[in-house]
Amino acid sequence: MKQIAILGSTGSIGQSSLSILEEYPDRFAIASLAAGRNVDAAFDQCLRWRPRVVSLATAELADTLALRLREAGVTGIEVLHGAAGTVQVATLPEVDFVISAIVGVAGLEATYAAILAGKPVGLANKEAMVAAGEILTAAARERNVPLLPIDSEHNAIHQAMRAGEKREISRIWLTASGGPFRSLPLQDFDHITVEQALKHPTWVMGRRITIDSATMLNKGLEIIEACRLFDLPPSAVKVTVHPQSTVHSLVEYIDGSILAQISVTDMRLPILYALSYPERLPSKLTFDMAALGRLDFSPPDFARFPCLRLAYEAAERGGAHCIALNAADEVAVEAFLERAIPFPGIPRTIEDVLQATPESHPATIQEVLALDAQARDLAREVVAKTPTRSQPALHRR
Repeated sequence: MKQIAILGSTGSIGQSSLSILEEYPDRFAIASLAAGRNVDAAFDQCLRWRPRVVSLATAELADTLALRLREAGVTGIEVLHGAAGTVQVATLPEVDFVISAIVGVAGLEATYAAILAGKPVGLANKEAMVAAGEILTAAARERNVPLLPIDSEHNAIHQAMRAGEKREISRIWLTASGGPFRSLPLQDFDHITVEQALKHPTWVMGRRITIDSATMLNKGLEIIEACRLFDLPPSAVKVTVHPQSTVHSLVEYIDGSILAQISVTDMRLPILYALSYPERLPSKLTFDMAALGRLDFSPPDFARFPCLRLAYEAAERGGAHCIALNAADEVAVEAFLERAIPFPGIPRTIEDVLQATPESHPATIQEVLALDAQARDLAREVVAKTPTRSQPALHRR
């Protein structure tokens, strides 16, 4: 019986993880949960899974949950809060595997602590790898701790890489759906609404990742994550637009062979792969080859999606620039969701922040978090100066 900790248990990945665990009650059990701010969902999860430890974002929320559990007659669950509580969730001695699924850098400290404690980690949080991938991968190598990607694209690469040696790999291909605006005329981007941007054509995801998919910044973060996870230069990580989202990624070998991973578009499959690795467990998540139809691939439009260009530039420079890319995007996406900036204001904010970011390569998680905070402050300044609607350019004489 493998004991699981989930960081971000009430989010989409956390709920998908719990759904998979339901299918294998003789293989997996919940040891601890970090549930953020959703007290109702945390309460329900405590009733169902009876974790030893659960952590919420604040002391007030933790007190509310503890009271509800007492009133329901539930005992034996320690309720914690804050960053320290999340770290304890990730490092509980009984835990055999940690699913890191907290959006943004909020779960970074706990993910790092899990690695230092020798816990295998399933990474659904690409932001942690983007901001501190150099530190996390170094710590994992030093302790021989597996970092197993749960992102569908990186999970696909991990699977395809098992067919050959690292030295035999020529390049990898990340597939991208292209989001809802891959064919929208560029002149219409200023008028994209929040509602339109939240309608992803293939996946059902959280709000930030859905907007990131619409700008293709999500794919940009995946480029950086792939460089860190698989120890590859940015030039060996390519992107291809694949609207069907059936081929989740490809690995190209030096002899010309290209291996693709194909499966249903369901996050439960990469979660199951990470949980059971190096085994494979039988599942009902089968793919209907008869429904395959056609597969389309095309190069990404860097003019339409400048976030991709910015991500490649940040990947080349590393360190503070990767941190600033992610931090500026989080601030800009939130501003767009609040209708404070237009859709093209997202890449403009990121570019302004990157241009103002000095060269730096942090050596500790504390330095990473300090650089992240600086980049967020700078992004908020940029957002505050951005008009809510893009103004037409002035004609120069």
